[in-house]
Amino acid sequence: MILPSAIRKRKEWGPGTRLEVEETAEGVLLKLAPVFAAKQQNDVFGSLPSRGAPKTMEEMDAGVLAEARRRHARD
Repeated sequence: MILPSAIRKRKEWGPGTRLEVEETAEGVLLKLAPVFAAKQQNDVFGSLPSRGAPKTMEEMDAGVLAEARRRHARD
């Protein structure tokens, strides 16, 4: 299938852009294909190694805030 260049340019669909094709009552719908397959939280939970005890929400919030301050201080 070849899409008109005007549509590709307007949508910023460059070479190699992957699209999903969906049939609807009005015709055919083209939309960007997801970069990664959809996952549920339980599919990936615990997939990365961790060291030490789990962090509390307060500890995570403090870590995020500290990193935001560090990054802001660079600017």
